[in-house]
Amino acid sequence: MTAASTPAVEADRQRLIALIADEAVFHGEFTLSSGKQATYYVDMRKLTLDHRAAPSIGRIMLDLIRTGLAGHADIVAVGGLTLGADPIANAIMHESVRTDSPLDAFVVRKEPKDHGRGRQIEGADVAGKRVVVVEDTSTTGQSALKAVEALRREGAEPVAVAVIVDRKTGAQAAVEASGLRWLAAIDLDDLGLDPQ
Repeated sequence: MTAASTPAVEADRQRLIALIADEAVFHGEFTLSSGKQATYYVDMRKLTLDHRAAPSIGRIMLDLIRTGLAGHADIVAVGGLTLGADPIANAIMHESVRTDSPLDAFVVRKEPKDHGRGRQIEGADVAGKRVVVVEDTSTTGQSALKAVEALRREGAEPVAVAVIVDRKTGAQAAVEASGLRWLAAIDLDDLGLDPQ
């Protein structure tokens, strides 16, 4: 179980937990992107693209990054592997405009474009910059680590992976083994779910 740094952000987090439990947890038989089988699925895209949740997600994740990486004021951008990370990065970027240290957003394509400039990373210039990779949920951490590899090839310095919901199924260990910090806003305990 995690908590936010201020009462206002913790209130946002509690509202988001309630929304997830009510509208984004589906029970049944599911195959996760990792290939693992699960008896429930947390569909965060249902909420990262929802007007009721997106502003709270921006505040919660910005707070998580700022408190979890205290002393790293040099973070300049957030993003991750498209499609799951895109609305999260945008929500954080929009919320950060209200602060003294706004953040930009980037999108990591699964493969480089085969036309135009052939880019794999769109948006903020990340070369030589410290960045945070974001995700909606994570099972094994492989999507985040694919984004990290692309960022490192572009000369960026990823310092952490920040997820909204940690499924507690090995992603943290994989991310930390690659030398990055792991930050999670909500875990399965918060949602009353067991790891699978």
